[in-house]
Amino acid sequence: MSLSELLLPVVFALPPFFLLSGPNRWIAVAAGMITGYMAPGFVLARTIRLRKIQIENGLADALDLMVLCLEAGSSLDQAIVKTGEELDVAYPALGDQLNILISEMRAGKPRIDAFRGFADRTQVDDVRALVAMLIQTDKFGTSVSQALRTQAVVSRTRRRQRAEERAQKVGVKLVFPLVFCLFPALYVVMLGPAYLQFMKVFAEGK
Repeated sequence: MSLSELLLPVVFALPPFFLLSGPNRWIAVAAGMITGYMAPGFVLARTIRLRKIQIENGLADALDLMVLCLEAGSSLDQAIVKTGEELDVAYPALGDQLNILISEMRAGKPRIDAFRGFADRTQVDDVRALVAMLIQTDKFGTSVSQALRTQAVVSRTRRRQRAEERAQKVGVKLVFPLVFCLFPALYVVMLGPAYLQFMKVFAEGK
């Protein structure tokens, strides 16, 4: 249990305890404690999800940079270093992970173990596929640049599919704002004058 999970329930429970009275006080205190206990988990889960999305979106560009570095004559380690430096601005989450990866290898950690640690830290399926491919390439001595190019195509295709999936969900997500926000205002604007006119006619008839 983290410190925030211990402090936030108290922080959220104090205002209703001092500001309210009667039975509502204890209901609000209980609600505040539950909210304070669950808030760190929600914030952490959202941060992890956004970080994973950033890594997924930047992986194809990272692989393209690695291929360029390898074809220019750099080794795989040098390509990872250069890619991590270039991605610090566009995709800082992925750049940080690549910097950690190269730091572990410089510290003497075997390359395969460093790759596996990279996959374990990110918990991203595309990264796991990349690491599995790199391990196989390292074992059998096949062309790294060609394998990375193929993986970049696969990663870019998955990124496009995820974008198309999110675009298809937009219509469903717009239903609730339309129903609860736009349609009531539209009904007031369209039917309001007619309603007032009817009320005026009925009042004159009486």
